Amino acid sequence: MKAQIHPNQSARISALQNYEILDTDREHDFDEIVELASQICGVPISVINFIDEHRQWFKAEVGLGVRETPLDTSICSHVILEHKFVEIYDTLADARMADNPLCRGEPGLRFYAGAQILTDNGLPLGTLCVLDYQPRQLTDLQRKTLEVLSRQVMTQLDLRVALRQQVILNKEIDHRVKNSLQSISSIVRLQARKPENQGCRVLLDELQRRIGSVALLHEELHKASNAEYVDLQRFMGNVVAYLAHSASANIAIKADFEPITLSSRQAVPLSLIINEFAANSLKHAFADGGTGTIGFTGQ
Repeated sequence: MKAQIHPNQSARISALQNYEILDTDREHDFDEIVELASQICGVPISVINFIDEHRQWFKAEVGLGVRETPLDTSICSHVILEHKFVEIYDTLADARMADNPLCRGEPGLRFYAGAQILTDNGLPLGTLCVLDYQPRQLTDLQRKTLEVLSRQVMTQLDLRVALRQQVILNKEIDHRVKNSLQSISSIVRLQARKPENQGCRVLLDELQRRIGSVALLHEELHKASNAEYVDLQRFMGNVVAYLAHSASANIAIKADFEPITLSSRQAVPLSLIINEFAANSLKHAFADGGTGTIGFTGQ
């Protein structure tokens, strides 16, 4: 017997899609949960499944060897319509499963127990369930374990959404900081053209370069898939290109960095060091207006 559509199906499917868990690769965190559930309950099959609109998809499984099945034969599609925890001692004695080919076949699934994976507002996304090829009954401890583990699955999903949202927020912050710093850098550049005092002009030029390099860092963080890390090769290439743009035409500034991933905490001081080195080189090595090259390498 095929299960009826959940009464809050639209909201339930929307919530499931928001977690972006469907069709993702297997992951150790979820595999451990089904392995533990199978061992504690003493059954050959354990599954973390999510009930999509037209299928039952498995994020993790032990004992099945498949990643999805149609809803026509899904026991869990019945379970999400009922209580938070459902145990069926003998599937063939249950009217909903009596004609299910997965239960009537050889070997047939004769036992089922599942705890719903519930959102904070009570929408069932799927279940953590265990199955056996013979009728049986769980102990109170085994039932409690399944309920706790199902909540751990939901916690994992919520944490991933929270991390995604934090990354998006960080990217927005980096974008705004970059824009603000670039505006300040432009103002400083304009001010640097005004003073007649050469020392004051040099200090403003140095300040403008520092602000610009930090703005470049936030631009890289905004582009990065992980907002805490940047590509050293690309970032330093942009920093050096920025310095070269502000240098005299007779001085070349070049960079040769390996494609290394660097944390933002490391990138900030490194960019400032390069700024200082370039500024000192421009000030002392080319004080007579000569021609030359300033080079940076990193491996």
